[in-house]
Amino acid sequence: MMLDTLKVKREGAVLFIEIDAPPMNLLGPALVRDLITVIRNAEADDRTKVLVFRSVDPDYFISHVDVTKVKEYREEAAKLTGEPSIALLFRHLSASRLVSIAQIEGRVRGAGSEFVLACDMRYAARETAVFSQMEAAFGLLPGGGAAQFLTRLMGRGRALEVMLSASDYDADIAERYGWINRALPATQLDAYVASLARRIACFPAAGHAVVKARVNAIALAPVDDFRRDSELFGENVQKETAQRRMAGAMARGFQTREAELDLARLLGEIGE
Repeated sequence: MMLDTLKVKREGAVLFIEIDAPPMNLLGPALVRDLITVIRNAEADDRTKVLVFRSVDPDYFISHVDVTKVKEYREEAAKLTGEPSIALLFRHLSASRLVSIAQIEGRVRGAGSEFVLACDMRYAARETAVFSQMEAAFGLLPGGGAAQFLTRLMGRGRALEVMLSASDYDADIAERYGWINRALPATQLDAYVASLARRIACFPAAGHAVVKARVNAIALAPVDDFRRDSELFGENVQKETAQRRMAGAMARGFQTREAELDLARLLGEIGE
């Protein structure tokens, strides 16, 4: 595979996939394209059962979408789903026969959060992982499926808190709310996730597929719900309110590595 933003290592039936898209792992066209390449190849290869996603960057897992390239990354997503929607790309991963695990260190916000939510399991470093669904700060509904995932995982009240506050949440609260499976000390995270991935991979793929299909029948929202959220994001991101607030955020350092270390504070300073 020719990849610009991902590093892939095979260990038996497990692919360990490292995200490496400097300067801050923004979800842009190149990363979307590479994710599609990895997913397609893995689905076509009967040897592969489990995908483990992690980041080379200790401060950022996937920061969020590149808001300067919305049209371009949506066009890349269409190459897998037939529609310009990362929501449908993420849902494809959830529905895949492959078992996907997110190993999270650093910040995972916006579509980064939606990507890990689309993975089957999520484990995070207690000391460093930071979670946020911050689209409401721009007057937007999350477009990658967060409303569908979070409401089912957390319940109505907590999902509304997370999305409307646009705040940062640490791994302990994320675990308590159901955002992730478990928060672990950073020194234990790698070994725990690798051991789990290897254990799952030693069992029959047919079992993975049927268990996922039945769980998804209960817990995964229909395609049309993901599609509608994506459409609403695409419509509203072009509106004057969203564009004005994005410009205000950019003026304060949005989409720069240093400023986004404390993004919750930056978003609270945009004003009207």
